[in-house]
Amino acid sequence: MNQPGSARTSEAGVTIIGPGRLGQAMGKLLNQAGVPVLFVAARRLAAARRAVRFIGQGTPIDLNDPRLAKAPVILLTTADAALAEVAEALASRYGDWRGKVALHTCGSLPATVLEPLQRRGAAIGSLHPFQTIPNPAAGVRNLKGCYWSIEGDAAARIVAARWVAALDGVAFPVRPSQKTLYHAAAFLVCPTVVTLMDRSVRLLKRAGVPASIARPMLGRFVAETAGNFAKLGGRRALTGPAVRGDWPTIERHLAALRRFSPEVVPVYRALLRAMLRLAGRRWPAVRSRESGVRRQKGEHRYMISLREARQQRS
Repeated sequence: MNQPGSARTSEAGVTIIGPGRLGQAMGKLLNQAGVPVLFVAARRLAAARRAVRFIGQGTPIDLNDPRLAKAPVILLTTADAALAEVAEALASRYGDWRGKVALHTCGSLPATVLEPLQRRGAAIGSLHPFQTIPNPAAGVRNLKGCYWSIEGDAAARIVAARWVAALDGVAFPVRPSQKTLYHAAAFLVCPTVVTLMDRSVRLLKRAGVPASIARPMLGRFVAETAGNFAKLGGRRALTGPAVRGDWPTIERHLAALRRFSPEVVPVYRALLRAMLRLAGRRWPAVRSRESGVRRQKGEHRYMISLREARQQRS
């Protein structure tokens, strides 16, 4: 029998359970990298068949098929909320997991969510791509060369690291006890940025910018901003009126947002508070009625009111 974590284990074949966007993308890439996809399992057989067509390899099966546990490596790409239930069901249905590796791709849960399989002999671990996967085809493009967090049993980490290397990626460790914090960090800069960009598009259209221009223009603008952050770090990459002390512009922003997009005002203020902290501004002495932010008299250093600051600290 192959030993978990050996080169032969990671290359001998994998069963993918829960083939959504990430599962399909990983399946196709692993197949291309020489890791055989033996079975693709889903609650509905039709979903497994669609995934197999995209991956280009594997036998579609449902979760009750006894062949599910035959592969030396099991990759669970199910929804986060279903992971514990699926792991428990697999452990009870297929009793002996010795010599096998079970990996999941959930970013917010540690490998220990697979503990039912570990108790039956499996080496457990997690690997999570720090990447956005809007659809399987985009995942095939985006997962190549991206960064992957890895944690779990040593044997499972070895298999995960081999897969990441096969995809020309970069593997890094993450503390299992802090997986939720790690995932929150990803949340802050991915779906939130998309939401802000969507709001920005609406404002640009209201300002008369053609719809055909707004999205590609924002894409380039945000990509350049992200590049500046990667090269320079947060404070040096920070630009805009708050950083340069242009408080009248900030107040005009808020006045316009109250009129045309009032639901954005709390978000704008919250981001402004974080921005000023990053810029290293001092607490002010005089409050601007329009902005709800205080201004240091005679200086260009602006901060949030002391009352709001105390509320934040409490």
